[in-house]
Amino acid sequence: MPCERKPMRYGHSEGHTEICFDDSGKFFVTCGADGDVRIWDGLDDDDPKFITVGEKVYSLALKKDKLVTASSNNTVQIHTFPDGDPDGILTRFTTNATHVTFNHSGSRVAAGSSDFMVKVVEVSDSSQQKTLRGHEAPVLSVAFDPKDDLLASASCDGSVVVWNIEEQTQVISWPLLQKTNDVSNAKSLCRLAWQPGAGKFLAVPVESKVHLYERGSWNHVSTLSDDLLTQLINVVSWSPCGQFLAAGSVGGSLNVWDVNSKLCVERYKHEKGFTVCGLAWHPSGSQIAYTDTEGRLGLLDGLGTSTTKKPAKDYDDLFDDDDDDRVMDEGLSDTNSPVKKAVTGNDDDDDDDFLMPATGRVRNRGAILDDENSLDTGSLRLGQDKFGDDDDTGSAVIPAAAPLVPLRPVYEGPMPTPPQKAFQPGSTPAHLTHRFMMWNSVGIVRGYNDEQDNAIDVEFHDSAVHHAMHLTNSLGHTMADLSQEAVLLACPSTDELASKLQCLHFSSWDTNKEWMVDLPNDEDVKALCLGQGWAAVATDALMLRLFSIGGVQREIISLPGPVVCLAGHGEQLLIIYHRGTGFDGEQALGVQLLQFGRRKRQLINCEPLPLSRKSHLSWLGFTAEGTPCFVDSEGVVRMLNRSLGNTWTPVCNTRETCKSKSDHYWVVGVHENPQQLRCIPCKGSRYPPTLPRPAVAILPFKLPLCQTTTEKGQMEEQFLRSSLFHNHYSFLSTSGYEIDEDGLSRSQKEQQELLMKMFALSCKLEREFRCVELAQLMTQSVVTLAIRYASRSRRMALAERLSEIALEKANQIQEEGPEEEEAELEYTRRTSGLTRFVDNVWMGNVQVLGSGKLSSSSSSGQPRVTNILDNMTSSKKLSPLSVSAGKGSKGPVLKPLAPRPKSKVKILKPWPKTGFQLWLEENRKSITADQPDLEETDIIKEAMGRFRALTAEERLRKTNKETHQLVCKTALIISCRPINPFLDTVQPDLCLTETSDKRNVAVTEKQLGVTTLLQWM
Repeated sequence: MPCERKPMRYGHSEGHTEICFDDSGKFFVTCGADGDVRIWDGLDDDDPKFITVGEKVYSLALKKDKLVTASSNNTVQIHTFPDGDPDGILTRFTTNATHVTFNHSGSRVAAGSSDFMVKVVEVSDSSQQKTLRGHEAPVLSVAFDPKDDLLASASCDGSVVVWNIEEQTQVISWPLLQKTNDVSNAKSLCRLAWQPGAGKFLAVPVESKVHLYERGSWNHVSTLSDDLLTQLINVVSWSPCGQFLAAGSVGGSLNVWDVNSKLCVERYKHEKGFTVCGLAWHPSGSQIAYTDTEGRLGLLDGLGTSTTKKPAKDYDDLFDDDDDDRVMDEGLSDTNSPVKKAVTGNDDDDDDDFLMPATGRVRNRGAILDDENSLDTGSLRLGQDKFGDDDDTGSAVIPAAAPLVPLRPVYEGPMPTPPQKAFQPGSTPAHLTHRFMMWNSVGIVRGYNDEQDNAIDVEFHDSAVHHAMHLTNSLGHTMADLSQEAVLLACPSTDELASKLQCLHFSSWDTNKEWMVDLPNDEDVKALCLGQGWAAVATDALMLRLFSIGGVQREIISLPGPVVCLAGHGEQLLIIYHRGTGFDGEQALGVQLLQFGRRKRQLINCEPLPLSRKSHLSWLGFTAEGTPCFVDSEGVVRMLNRSLGNTWTPVCNTRETCKSKSDHYWVVGVHENPQQLRCIPCKGSRYPPTLPRPAVAILPFKLPLCQTTTEKGQMEEQFLRSSLFHNHYSFLSTSGYEIDEDGLSRSQKEQQELLMKMFALSCKLEREFRCVELAQLMTQSVVTLAIRYASRSRRMALAERLSEIALEKANQIQEEGPEEEEAELEYTRRTSGLTRFVDNVWMGNVQVLGSGKLSSSSSSGQPRVTNILDNMTSSKKLSPLSVSAGKGSKGPVLKPLAPRPKSKVKILKPWPKTGFQLWLEENRKSITADQPDLEETDIIKEAMGRFRALTAEERLRKTNKETHQLVCKTALIISCRPINPFLDTVQPDLCLTETSDKRNVAVTEKQLGVTTLLQWM
């Protein structure tokens, strides 16, 4: 098979290099000791794209759109291809990773390291890892078997080992290589390779020969050698068809063998004799690319153009290239494949065993062929190596056998998603030697599992809770939780010991502060959590076991599905489990929320957990105030909305603040007051390292509403977020907890301010229907202020509708009882500053601009303030409220306005006082004289009691004067309009009506058609 050798060219600086092709064969990718990965569009590409990975790159692997590299910073990194964007860190080692490789489907990556370990990592979820231990020296190379069941590895300890990946055990080990203490001192890299297709042979370079070991029997069945090859072989690579094997040696030789005939069909010598350290076949089999230790790369072209008689190929070889993107063939092994039967012209009875889709293309070759020597008789040429007939011509064709008839349908719909494994929120993966076992609002639990120490450190954020603890981890605990009462630990079962639960109740008043429980032999702990006075454990037997904090078994509950994680807070227990099988990358998770206490109840009963598209759960917990929330792998934070039927609302997306795709935020806590998302930034990884101690960052919340760049959208987002983040007050109140009355009043004040701002903006934009919608959300006192604002803005129709809403709200307050009346009275006193806000708007001191911002001018030279609505009076000084959670929020723009005509200003007078206010001014001295120790709030309550004791006639007598002034003022306001049909009316007829509690008076101005509401508060 003659071919053309292209001249070698510079690729990297001097040192170890590697090379591979992408799946299409359009690009080849190289890495070198200069720390760069370069993407070449052919050997003549003088401007390749490069990616700087680290100080040095020891190995790389490419599959589909993922590029994996082993760099000098002890990590295995992943990048997108061909863009080269960082996409995270798959795994870490304690020293350099030496070799990486993909499996056939690209779903797993195997990596060997100088710390003697081999790791198999899931690309979609790097927390799912398997560690293969057994080598006694640095690992030289790793290689997946095509069926993804086995993994071969070579080590400096001289052994070549075949591993069972799922069982993490050695299948067989051969002492074939020379021993050395480091990869840099090894005489050969010993790059192993499995034969494509069925993985029948494992090729192992041993000195100057290649040994072939048969799968299953593991016998040494063949040796490939060349008399002219005397140097050690460094790397081997199979052709895509599996018929040829290429090898590069330390002395610069390149050899290609025909495996069937064991003949060396190609032989080349490096032009300068440098060591060949990288070798890769083109997907078409027509080219071989190679690199040397001087950083140069070369190409052998035209390997597939030979007309030389070739040995016949088996069926798997012919179709190997076509199956790179087949999902149905992935992971198919002899143990789960249909029985293979012979395909001959006389075997018509075997048609029932075929797997054929409707298109006629074979889905599963293993279901058609009887054994590894069977041939597709309709498409293969005879070869003397297969049939042993020297007289037969190689071009003869066997007549076609009986046609393949599809008799069984093949599923071509969505593929099921592997279920997410159970995990402990606030912990890093268990395979790490130094890891966080728990990080929450109470403290940090660290685990160490290395040659020097196997221990657990407990550190509290507040040292007043408890001092730090150092625990010996003799039982091998892998899970932990921490509360202000105890530390809860659990370990998996072994062949000798059952799974154990250990609790250190450090808040106990007695001297015996520790208890331990052995689970039944058929149960393993999968998740655990602590609450106030209780501990919960979920097991793989679909059981939830509830213990008291002192160790008493309280409850046992059957779970609807395999548990994913647990979270506890106070009396609440949140359970996430698999409610079914997801498809197309989706996880089908369910949620249960239980509340313990005097009255046990289930708040959420087996409802679906909403996740982002093709994501999984990454964190679960409660806010510091007790509201359930969770984070998915896409960075979306969702919080339970108790006011809307226990639905989930997205409140933040951490990916929006990440600078690159590989950056993530590791959440450690959520607070509602103040609104804070506490998390740790992870550069190029999903998890933080234990040392140095990572710094906690605070992210603001932002609801994903529409048009948040506009003033209207910003105020809507602030109002909804404020309403959502203060729902916990009502839940705590109904659950019997004491609540912060000042915090509740501040939240209500903030929400009413935002509603009044949106109302003013809607009035400016002439959206009166929207104004009525906003008024429905206001309290009765603020609706009265909205009426005042609307009437002074000359919007009489709006004022009339708002007055109807005010009457409805007043009736509701009356029906709810005297306690609600007192609450409304107190809120009216607290929001008295809103009255001055409306007066300032009307008098010209404040103007609502088209953008919804407020501007003010002051003729008295008062200092400018950041927020007009914060200028309120109360019995104690209130701190200014921040409408936005972020630091970058700005106050309204203050802008001087042109003065109004003097005639209008003289006409307008302050809003008239109610009858109760006039009566209070007259009788305040007598009340204070009778009870001099009363505060302002108590004075108002006492005055309300005395005022209600008056007769209706006495109340009306106090009110008539102010009512007459109100009607005159309304007439003057309307007279300012361009068209005024009411100029002839000076004192319209009045119809006074009283509510049943003599508390409100409605004034109907018949000739003006305007209804306003006067309150005696």
